[in-house]
Amino acid sequence: MPDDTAIRASKTAQPASPTPRIRFDRNELAGAFGDLGTDFPLIVGMILASGLDAGTTLILFGAMQLTTGLAYGLPMPVQPLKAMAVIVITQQLAPEILYGGGFAIGIVMLLLTLSGALGWLGRAIPLSVIRGIQFGLGLQLALLALRDFLPSGGMPGYALGALGFAITLALLGNRRFPPALLLIVLGLTYTVVAAPDSPARLLGSFGLSLPALRAPSVSEVWTGFLLLAIPQIPLSLGNSIFATEQIVKDLFPHRPISIRKLGLTYSLMNLVNPFLGGIPTCHGSGGMAGHYAFGGRTGGSVVIEGSIYALAGLFFAAGFEQISLLFPRPILAVILFFEALVLLRLIRDRLHSPSELAISLIVGLFAVGLPYGYLVGLIIGIALDRLAQRRRTGLFSE
Repeated sequence: MPDDTAIRASKTAQPASPTPRIRFDRNELAGAFGDLGTDFPLIVGMILASGLDAGTTLILFGAMQLTTGLAYGLPMPVQPLKAMAVIVITQQLAPEILYGGGFAIGIVMLLLTLSGALGWLGRAIPLSVIRGIQFGLGLQLALLALRDFLPSGGMPGYALGALGFAITLALLGNRRFPPALLLIVLGLTYTVVAAPDSPARLLGSFGLSLPALRAPSVSEVWTGFLLLAIPQIPLSLGNSIFATEQIVKDLFPHRPISIRKLGLTYSLMNLVNPFLGGIPTCHGSGGMAGHYAFGGRTGGSVVIEGSIYALAGLFFAAGFEQISLLFPRPILAVILFFEALVLLRLIRDRLHSPSELAISLIVGLFAVGLPYGYLVGLIIGIALDRLAQRRRTGLFSE
């Protein structure tokens, strides 16, 4: 299981010496790969489905990671907007609609933040509902890992995944030998054995690629708002803002952040990305869980991850197909599964109250099983919490 001792200690005492905001060591390097299983498949899927420019996409995604790591000094992730990504991949929407949708949700989040509505919502949503959102996301990530990623390589893929799982289970929480680094080496070795010419083909693709300025039109923003932003907003509020603020409290209680700051950085990323051809991005509790599970404790892990994406986009965009083969899906499945475990285990602090635990489980199951499940779970969870509070205060007693 993830690093229980470290989490408990962080909740009960201030660190003996202040943790630096940015650190570069083997643990931060290992943590940089902790969100790979979520980010990389979605980015690859959008590039292939919509014909996005690979270089620009990777450069901007990396730049957002670098900026966020420096701004927060925590393993604060930057992730593709998941609901938008799924819609774009399944419906193969044009890049212009994706950029318009990103700009639209940036405007919405900025208005919610500056008006104070985001803070009010944060105070109105109980912890049991937040835990349910995290639980639902953990279930989704675990299902994605076990159902979609792990079987993709056939029997060799199962063997690779089993070996990766055993290595991670044995070394998780080990600060001297972070398991993520061994996982990446294992995956690269598997790729080179399966396709011996892949390193040479990647090196042969070396060349400079730079983003180009563009501007989304009013029609692109409006279409993107209707098709992409509206389905994304509930998930962004629940996971990118409120659940992320909560997981920072859980893992870094001595480094609290505000909902307002999360809303501002979320909105600013999406107000910049469309003008340079970047995909819509957000923060996420799952991403922070992944960075933390594999060793990330400062903004260094996010800076390292962002540098990898940015350098790949700047110099190896023509070899994007080879880049996508470097990380076998069974290895991504292992990373994704342990990221899910960190989220799933957070529900333990609701065990003291049967009613709160039930609310968390209901919200999580609704989030996974229903269309617009995060919105439905959010509304139902708040209603159930209010009902439970009234019962506890005796308003419904005879």
